[in-house]
Order: sequence, then structure tokens, then C-alpha cells
Amino acid sequence: MRAKSRMAIGLFFILFIVNQLSGQKGDPVRTLANSQIAQRVDADYALLEQFYKHLHANPELSYQEEKTSAGIAEELQKLGFDVTAKIGGHGIVGVMKNGAGPTLLIRTDLDALPITENTGLDYASTARAIDDLGNEVGVMHACGHDLHMTSFVGTARMLALFKERWQGTLVMIGQPAEERGGGARAMLDDGLFTRFPRPDFCIALHTNANLPAGTVGYCKGFSLANVDAVDISVFGVGGHGAFPHTTKDPIVLSAQIILALQTIVSREIKPIEPAVVTAGSIHGGSKHNIIPDRVDLQLTLRSYSDEVRQQILAAIERIIKNMARAAGVPEDRLPVMKVQDQFTPATYNDPDLTERLAGAFKTTLAETNVKEVEPVMGAEDFGLYGRQEPKIPICIFWLGSVSPAKFEQSQKEGKPLPSLHSALFAPEREPSIKTGVIAMTAAALELLARP
Repeated sequence: MRAKSRMAIGLFFILFIVNQLSGQKGDPVRTLANSQIAQRVDADYALLEQFYKHLHANPELSYQEEKTSAGIAEELQKLGFDVTAKIGGHGIVGVMKNGAGPTLLIRTDLDALPITENTGLDYASTARAIDDLGNEVGVMHACGHDLHMTSFVGTARMLALFKERWQGTLVMIGQPAEERGGGARAMLDDGLFTRFPRPDFCIALHTNANLPAGTVGYCKGFSLANVDAVDISVFGVGGHGAFPHTTKDPIVLSAQIILALQTIVSREIKPIEPAVVTAGSIHGGSKHNIIPDRVDLQLTLRSYSDEVRQQILAAIERIIKNMARAAGVPEDRLPVMKVQDQFTPATYNDPDLTERLAGAFKTTLAETNVKEVEPVMGAEDFGLYGRQEPKIPICIFWLGSVSPAKFEQSQKEGKPLPSLHSALFAPEREPSIKTGVIAMTAAALELLARP
């Protein structure tokens, strides 16, 4: 009895020490497992950092991610995944089966932005590419997709190594063209949920430029917005600037339309429903004294619910046509509205799934490093994975990426930090990568846990 008692006390003491060292509370067995994963991530960091720098220095635009896709596919193949390439363009799917259990999909995006980098990093991108319009542009991972891919590969390494801690099917996908809003749709149309195991859960992470590195953020329910790009052609009857009474001026009409569009959100949408109507571009005319025949407008529309989205679109159609009629524009020259096909639907994080992942993050990273954050009006086509019938619970969470010192300084001085899509955006490498791998691994182990 005494020997058994001493053994039990000794085991309890070991687990207590591990628990204290990790700064965690809760199940000591889970804490011990988390500690071993963190140690393995530390051991892998040099390799992951090298991989990250390569990705950062060699970005590819949307629909051009051939080399990036091949690199991710190679990493998955080395770990024993069954990999299929060219799904929906340059998309890849890696499948690893590990006994009976749920199926989990983990997504990373692959593409970069047409931005010339200005960070001054020794591994900064100097890449150039030709865009869809034939223009030569700089290319940069200004939205953190290089960080996403590195966390993705690191997570794949952890789950391949610790297979005894989970069971089920792991589907890891590299998605193209997220920045253009077409990659998720293309992969789904190419049989993502029919040619491969249909997931029970879909999860992803996204870099956050307003959270310190070492932290993660989560948001239940609507997290990111519906986004539509809308083109409007406003027609008139052109003529000489000295004889405006003989014309129908599309520039004046366009100015009136832009102002009228602002009343949609302020006077037609319920005040508790988030919505944004932005006129981002107006082009018309060629000379000081010529009233043109046409003006082109470009709008961005943002909302959460499908009902509000449709309400905004219908209101724009009504306003532009009736204002043109009021200005005396002939019926055969009324404005034409075109909604671009790159519509990105709102991302709705399943509340139960999000709460479950938040609990895993708090156990793994400590509660002080896990923040509940507000929804934003940015967009992500990840939301499409949760809209396929029968609907699948999804969750995308935020990965802090800002140097804690710079974050504190920004908070004190009130100076904004470089945002995503900025030529100056540069994540704090090591803590961001390590936290991304640990958090995503913890999420996967939570959802695929052995009974």
C-alpha cells in the first residue's frame, strides 16, 4: 500500500509540475500532450522558418499558384498523405485516413496580391508577374497566406507524427484564388465534397494585423461579410460644355447617384443590420469643355445576411434607373448595372464548433492568449464550405501576427499598425508560426480525439 501510495503521489507530482510549467489548468494528461507538441514545434521551427521565407520571397498571383501548389503537395506527400493536384485550378487535396472517426477538412490559401513589397526584409519579395489585364505588377504575400501555408504544413507534420492521439480522416486542402473570391467555388465545382471524403467539420486560420503574435482570436456566428463588386455604366447625351441645355450630363447624374446610394444603408436597411455601400471608382470624360456620353462607377457592397444583400442590390437598381429618368435620360440610355461573378458570401462560424475550438485554444495556449473578437466586414471565400447542403459546421479563427512590443506601442500612441494588404505588412515570424501550428494542431486533436 505504501509503495503504491508513493507511486501515485509521484505521478501526481510529475503531472502537477508539467501543469504549472505550462501555465495551464485542467486535464493534466492533455497538458502533458500539449507540452510534447510544443516541444516538437520548437524542434521543427528552423525547417518551418526556412519554408516560410521561401514562400514569402516567391509569391504567385491568384490563378497562377503553380509552384506554390507543387511545393505544398510535395510536403504532404512526404508525410504520407494521398495527394491529388489540380482541383479547381491549382488546388490540392491531401487525405490521410487513420481509422474510424470524423472527417476534418483543414484549409490553407495559396495566392498572393499584386503589391510591390516595401518591408525592407532580407527575404522580401522582388517577384513580378503579369496580371489579367496584361500589366506587369509586383507580387507580395501581404495578406499572410505564406504564414497560413507554413502553419498548415507544420500542422500536417504534427498530426502525421502524433497519429496515436487521433482517429478519423484528415483532408488538408491548398486552395487557390482566395483573393479573387473564386478558389473555393472552383474546388467545390470540381468535386471537393464528392470525389474526396465529405468533411464533418471545416476549419481554417487567418492572419490578423491587429492582434499580438502568440495570441489567437475567435468570433461566433457571422465573422466576415458578403461582398459584391458592382459595375454601373451611367449614360447621357454628350455635347459642348458651353451648351449644357442640349445635353444630359452623366457626370452630374453620377454624382447624384453616388450621394443617393448612401441613403440605402442610412434609410432603407434596419439599423441593427450591418451593411456598407462604397463607391470606389468613378471614371468619365476626356476634356474640360466636353460633356461626355458615359461615366463608369465601381461599387463594393458588404453585408451579413442574404436578405440584406438582395435588398441592397434591388435598391441600387431602382435608384440608378429612376434618377436617370428624373434627369430626362431616354429609356434606351438608362444606366446598366452588372454584378460581378466574384461574389464572396458571408462566413458564419458555427457557434458550437467555435466554442469547442476556443476551449481547446485556452487549454493549449492559456486563456490570456485567446481573445473573443468582433466580426469584421472583410471577406473570405472560406464561408462557401459552410453553405453546401447538407450544411457543414465551419470555423475560421484569427492568428495574431504583430510584434507584442509594436502592438503595445500602437495602443499607447494611437498610431495604426500596417494593415493586411499593405506593402509594409510584416508578421512577427517565430511566435506567429509556432502559435499557428500549435493552435491548429490543438483544434484538430480536439475534433478527432480518440474516445
